[in-house]
Amino acid sequence: MADLLYEVSDHVATITLNRPERMNAISFEMLELLGQRLLDADRDPEVRVVILTGAGRGFCSGMDMKDAAEGKGIGGVLPGAGVSHWGTRELPTTILHEVDVPVLCALNGSAAGYGLDLALGCDIRLMSDQAKLVPGFARRGIVPESGGTWYLPRLVGWARACEIGFLADDLPAGRALELGLVNAVVPAAGVPAEARRWAAKIAANAPLAVKAIKRFYRHGLSEDFASHSHHVLMQLMLLFRSEDFREGMMAFLERREPRFQGR
Repeated sequence: MADLLYEVSDHVATITLNRPERMNAISFEMLELLGQRLLDADRDPEVRVVILTGAGRGFCSGMDMKDAAEGKGIGGVLPGAGVSHWGTRELPTTILHEVDVPVLCALNGSAAGYGLDLALGCDIRLMSDQAKLVPGFARRGIVPESGGTWYLPRLVGWARACEIGFLADDLPAGRALELGLVNAVVPAAGVPAEARRWAAKIAANAPLAVKAIKRFYRHGLSEDFASHSHHVLMQLMLLFRSEDFREGMMAFLERREPRFQGR
């Protein structure tokens, strides 16, 4: 069975990390397919939101430590065992940051190491009340190599990011919510349904506008206010010409739910 599953239904693409017997530890196949599937979803006009989740009890336990100890797989020490031939723009976590389609992380279980960075790279995180975030990099002699050092200070501030990184303590669901690392904590059995509910609400909105909002949130992290406002205004002029804008206005005037087509 494939290490990663992909399906599309009702404008929602679901990407499932599928090594439940290894708590979805990252394999080469998973790493290669994940980036491709994120690009597939971003390029598919029928996809308006992505749910990223894991099979079984865990979301992702990170690098496969057993394979690494044996000198193979991600992080292996044998020549050719790593992914140094990849540019950073080809890595799934970089692609995750750059796609415009919204990505909702359904943390069905714990996220550690690479799995934590992967979750932090998503736009929205729903977390099982039985799950933990495991930022144990300092206990393994490494750093968050796939976005964690970029995301954490922006999500929780400098001091909290230092606390999380330096202490390397596990973060149970309640603490993750308190810190603002997740949007909601959900009873474990209800995570898939709640993720689909959030995804359906996103998918019901105007996809051109939703993608533009995400794109401008991302650009706003590095632009000055005046430049950012100018770029937003240019995009707004384009959206005013879209069928979705006209549908949104008519739905408002006719007191009905809009039916957006992404055009």
